[in-house]
Amino acid sequence: MNWSQVLERVERGEDARTEFKRNLDDFRRIGRTLCAFANGDGGLLVIGVDDSGAVKGVDADPDATQERISNFLHNGCGRPLTAECDRHPAGTGAVHWVRVLRHQRGYEPFSFNGRFWIRRGRNTVTPSPSELRELFNAYGFVFTESQVVTSATAGEIDLEAFNSFMRMQGKEMDDEPQPCIDDALRNASVCADLDGVLRPTLYGLMVFGRGPQRYPQTLSLFVQCSAYAGADRAGNVLAAGEAKGRLEDQVERAVGWFASLGRGERYVGLYREDLPLLPERVVREAVVNAVIHRDYALVGSSVLLEVFDDRVEVTSPGALPNHMTVAQATGGAIPRSRNEMMANAMVVRRLMERRGRGWLLMRRGMREFNGTKPELHNDVEGRYVRVTFRLRPDGRGATKGDR
Repeated sequence: MNWSQVLERVERGEDARTEFKRNLDDFRRIGRTLCAFANGDGGLLVIGVDDSGAVKGVDADPDATQERISNFLHNGCGRPLTAECDRHPAGTGAVHWVRVLRHQRGYEPFSFNGRFWIRRGRNTVTPSPSELRELFNAYGFVFTESQVVTSATAGEIDLEAFNSFMRMQGKEMDDEPQPCIDDALRNASVCADLDGVLRPTLYGLMVFGRGPQRYPQTLSLFVQCSAYAGADRAGNVLAAGEAKGRLEDQVERAVGWFASLGRGERYVGLYREDLPLLPERVVREAVVNAVIHRDYALVGSSVLLEVFDDRVEVTSPGALPNHMTVAQATGGAIPRSRNEMMANAMVVRRLMERRGRGWLLMRRGMREFNGTKPELHNDVEGRYVRVTFRLRPDGRGATKGDR
């Protein structure tokens, strides 16, 4: 692209594939724009032009500026960007331009500062959950438990937690000879090789990772907890929390958050009886199932634990797995796990079982607690599963007499 072609784009103004920057002072904004262009169909960044389209130039050594831009293209984003760079004299310096080409789709979209960026009209923004799913789909990135997390390394795996888990399964980790630790991680599907580098799988990261939510692909893989004043999300938020960490940590923290909401009370004759909002075993069972059976390909979505005046809802991204119907799920059918290795890890740690009794246990727990039944909604089009627990038999919210 020559200067006359750049000037034509400048005269047309900024658009979805053209952006101006007055100078190089803020590489954060420049990095976001270049990343967004690379995630789309490419684009042109012109440096030394203000928002009105006036050509000003960058008052800095042109060679040093070009070198700075080149270094950023190689090292500034999640992986090197392919682009054409040039300059044209202006004022006491030059106008520089970077033409980002449309990139071949690789393992994952481009990221800057650990986040993905796209163009939405003339603006560079972080994608919404649906836009993020579309972005990953465009890259052919299907996130399953065996998928390698390309932005993490094997050093993310907590070896003490891994060895402890292996002992729980009866493996003697102190016997000789033992395979090298890298081979042990490969054999257990905790890590896999990608381009000559040993990296954790999603399973390895979520079960043994030191900080599973630190990576672009896994930012939303936690339980979002919210309590509302009222019967819907329009009410004021009374309490909120994020249950992050490994899978077992997410369960423990989500159940702990729920317990922190307090307990109700009622009087039986002269005596006060303390009542939880729901039995802990019921909440735990629902959260375990939501975390384990969620569809991890729905990047940008979290498990939701929501408390309303009249009910508690646990929502998991993804419809019921393997063509299971609501009738089968609530009737105690043979379990069909979407994420077999994660499910096995929770079984080994005694947080779940494989007997297909989860729904039956929740149903019995609610019947004994307040005479209601849990409700299961499978939204195939919206791609989520929701379990609803009623707080009162009549479906109304709690009254003062119940507090």
